[in-house]
Amino acid sequence: MAASPSASPSLFGDISVDHAVAGFGAGTVATLVMHPLDLVKVRFQLADNSSTLHPSIPSYNSKSTLPHHLRKPRFGTGVYTALKDAVQVDGWKGLYRGLGPNLVGGAGSWGLYFLFYNMIKKQMQGGDPNYRTTSGQHLLAAAEASAVTAMMTNPIWVVKTRVFGTAKHDAAAYRGLWDGLTSIYRTEGLRGLYKGSLLALVGVSNGSIQFATYEEIKRQRADLKKKRFVKEGREWRTEDEKLSNTEYILASGSSKLVAIALTYPYQVIRARIQNSTPSPTLPRLTIPSVISSIYKFEGLLAFYKGLGTNALRILPGTCTTFVVYENLVWAFRALALKRQEE
Repeated sequence: MAASPSASPSLFGDISVDHAVAGFGAGTVATLVMHPLDLVKVRFQLADNSSTLHPSIPSYNSKSTLPHHLRKPRFGTGVYTALKDAVQVDGWKGLYRGLGPNLVGGAGSWGLYFLFYNMIKKQMQGGDPNYRTTSGQHLLAAAEASAVTAMMTNPIWVVKTRVFGTAKHDAAAYRGLWDGLTSIYRTEGLRGLYKGSLLALVGVSNGSIQFATYEEIKRQRADLKKKRFVKEGREWRTEDEKLSNTEYILASGSSKLVAIALTYPYQVIRARIQNSTPSPTLPRLTIPSVISSIYKFEGLLAFYKGLGTNALRILPGTCTTFVVYENLVWAFRALALKRQEE
């Protein structure tokens, strides 16, 4: 059997670090490309349909002066209008408002995720790089890596959500990531930085489902390719496991579709909780109170607010991330082999 990529020489001293660097690079590219749509998605999640909010549900509009029609987002024209409003309020830079927290969170999350995922998978292999991990092990490794990453990066996502929920000129707007982190810690303590962390752990299921599905699709495509090689009498090498960019796009896109369809509502609930600030006149938000209020005052479909925008943003973003990631991993492997030969 040909050696797996995990058995290959490492460019940065450890194969898990190679994957982490590739994930960091892929996350950076994807965040830069998809940031404006990420901004709109969060603002849609924070918007409410009614003119009078229930006390337990904070609104994006309650903290900013952005146009009223963002309160009734519609997919398609709504996305275009929201992007136009961001430009009108904050100029063209408004499309990249909150880029700092999003870039640190996005790139950092992917880097950490791939680092932990490959470390866990390597442990599962028990020192045998040719051991073929199962779908269940992929699911478990992805869940563990997602949970650790989610807890490490939750404070960044709290700041990102609040920055996205305000216009630049608002008095309550944070000046940047550090200002947001210190302001929240000063006024709300450590609990404020970890708002929505329980829901972030619920979101672990999203990454687990996505990555287990992605790995299985990728494995099946590689097996089909290997069978074709055998049938044609061609020698199978480790580098032949690399799929085409089109195959990586289809595998990552379809796996993400499955994941978001099953787990999206938690993102809306988490965004509402993270966007809330303490007030002596309002009760502290809890997951049950937010779920109850959304259902009672906005209906079942409100749990899927921003889904269209999220799909529009997340699918190209996910495909970009995985294509860049896979190409970087194989490029690092090629460079490591070349250095070893020299």
